[in-house]
Amino acid sequence: MNRSYGVIAVILASILWGTTGTAATLAPSLSPLFIGSFAMGVGGLLQSIFALSNIFKERRLIANHLVFLLIGSIAVSLYPLAFYSSMRLSGVTVGTVVSIGTAPILSAIIEYRSKDFHITKQWVIGAAFGILGIMLLCFSENSATSTQYSHLAIGILLGLIAGFTYALYSWSARQMMLKGISSKAAMGTTFGCGGLLLIPVMILVGSQLFDSLINITISLYMALIPMFIGYLCYGYGLSTISSSTATTITLLEPVIAAILAMLIVGEYLSFLGWLGVIFIFICLVLVTLSTLSKASV
Repeated sequence: MNRSYGVIAVILASILWGTTGTAATLAPSLSPLFIGSFAMGVGGLLQSIFALSNIFKERRLIANHLVFLLIGSIAVSLYPLAFYSSMRLSGVTVGTVVSIGTAPILSAIIEYRSKDFHITKQWVIGAAFGILGIMLLCFSENSATSTQYSHLAIGILLGLIAGFTYALYSWSARQMMLKGISSKAAMGTTFGCGGLLLIPVMILVGSQLFDSLINITISLYMALIPMFIGYLCYGYGLSTISSSTATTITLLEPVIAAILAMLIVGEYLSFLGWLGVIFIFICLVLVTLSTLSKASV
């Protein structure tokens, strides 16, 4: 039953995260570096405050596993900078698809060495549908592909970096939980320290925050809803399922992002793109069933 709730929590987090790309486009005067650093930085610091009592109680256990905290914190600080820059350069759909779509494979590779991931046939089939769906979404004809090729290429590269750092901090937080650290403490310390590392970026590139009410509103929304609440849900999910399973389920995020980009931003999604969306949903069903079947064994 805990795994079922964990899957639901990760799905909810994915839906919230799927709104971030479109929300960021509503404040075009803000630098993507500021949006990323503010959203993840403030959201991360709020998580650490929320988990302060747990962190204090488990401080000795956390200190014994500082290497995971260090890896996770650095990955948390790099992820939003790469992710939001990728979306600004290559478009909401492509940036989100590349960043989130590559994470499950990278996560599985990382986990394979730590023996925290056991491949099943159902997972492989589901992941294959997901990757194919990601490819169809990425190469479908949408407004992002009209971007200058050099910008698109850099955006995709940054998306790959975002995917790797996303997989890395998911893995490190999961490792802390496997060492006996609670979900609140693991996520609170990882994102809190990552948030501290992002403060200098906020200060350097945040001069336009107070230029308009929309800038303030979007920044607060990003920090409080997708980042704070979203990562609370994700942290709970990580405490019950493996990070590779969690990152695979978050393939729902680019689907939400693509639909919102089409409806609000005006990006075009072709037949291939919609086919990709369907394949990603098939992936979600297969991976979810695979996860729940493990719980019943």
